[in-house]
Amino acid sequence: MRADWTTINTIDAHTAGEPIRVIVDGYPEISGDTILAKRRYALEHTDHIRRALMWEPRGHADMYGCLLTPPVTPDGDVGVLFMHNEGFSTMCGHGIIGLVKVGIENDLFSPADIGAIRIDTPAGRVTARAHMNGSEVERVSFCNVPSFVVRSEVEIAVREIGTVVCDIAYGGAFYAYVDAEQLGVELTQNNSQKIIRTGMLIKRAVMDQVELKHPNGEDDLNFLYGTILIGPGSSDVHSRNVCVFADGEVDRSPTGTGVSGRAAIHFLRGDIQVGESITIESIVGSRFNVCVHEEVNVAGVPGVVPEVTGRAYVTGRSELQLDPKDPYQEGFFLRS
Repeated sequence: MRADWTTINTIDAHTAGEPIRVIVDGYPEISGDTILAKRRYALEHTDHIRRALMWEPRGHADMYGCLLTPPVTPDGDVGVLFMHNEGFSTMCGHGIIGLVKVGIENDLFSPADIGAIRIDTPAGRVTARAHMNGSEVERVSFCNVPSFVVRSEVEIAVREIGTVVCDIAYGGAFYAYVDAEQLGVELTQNNSQKIIRTGMLIKRAVMDQVELKHPNGEDDLNFLYGTILIGPGSSDVHSRNVCVFADGEVDRSPTGTGVSGRAAIHFLRGDIQVGESITIESIVGSRFNVCVHEEVNVAGVPGVVPEVTGRAYVTGRSELQLDPKDPYQEGFFLRS
């Protein structure tokens, strides 16, 4: 191996079908006193490495990853930055489940209590619980940051579609929630290209027409992450979520932050109460359970703390090489 090569080691996994590439070592040190500051630093100074790890030829248009950092709070166990095809997200539920699975089983961090793993995310403190079966993390639950509804049944003018009614809610990131029936869009795997196009048209329209501001957060949180299309699921689940986020990524999982926003929506409507849960499935049929852990107030806005439970599985390990002579060292992004 040449001395000018960069080597980055990863452990790859999936949570409910959605990839999560956990960076083990080789990534440059990220400066910053808070996770949001570290996120800004990563955007400004290491975005080329994010592209190299997420984009082709080492990744693909729907790749997702995370970088573990030292905690930035006195009682934190670990910090995390999440990355995807467009940049660095503020929170990721499937990523939390995946990083706990990979982190605990591979001693990447050492929490004092695996029943209360304190994770510093750009959106705030998330507390996870590893459900163990011997040395195996069988499933993971996490109490998310407070989630709340921003707008209910708001009408959005969407190019090529017309008027679309949606709810806008926050579950660690802002989403527009749309009943797929009003769009005539079937939420199936063979319909993914139409789902992507429809989701991105709605996302851009909401971004143009609705100003988003977290009532108790920093400006870095004030952006629409994606569109979540909702439809009927299997007979034994509440419903189906299909999330189109970042630059047209489709979440294979039910979306941990997305089901958190769903919990806030259904609690506000009176559909579920504190201590009650619903099961939501994804486009591939995988499932997350989301429970209203407690009711909270977010700077005058009613909200909830959701608890999400799901499973992750390790798929492999990689030693990725970045050759400075490679014309595609920083990757390329191809979406058909």
